[in-house]
Amino acid sequence: MHQGPDPFHFLQSPKTLQQEVAARMRRLRLDLNYTQEALALRSGVSLGSLRRFESTGEISFRGLVNLLMALNRTEELGSLFAPAPPVNLFAKVPPQRQRASKRKQ
Repeated sequence: MHQGPDPFHFLQSPKTLQQEVAARMRRLRLDLNYTQEALALRSGVSLGSLRRFESTGEISFRGLVNLLMALNRTEELGSLFAPAPPVNLFAKVPPQRQRASKRKQ
């Protein structure tokens, strides 16, 4: 069962993150029923580069952009460096609810 993004992704190594992105891209390719050959031709990325990307996570940024364009997923690049939402340092933090203690009678 998929549980969503890893909240501790910042603790992962660069290699692990690369492999995670490559696995997602491969899953997307397969979901769209594209062969590696078809996606390579459609994107302009060499077949060797695509195979290396899917197995190791290694690809140039231009190659990644070309693949995203071929898969019609470039909107995801727009959120890559989206500004973080502002934080109100003066907002009241709601108190955490505690369990009621057992009273002795």
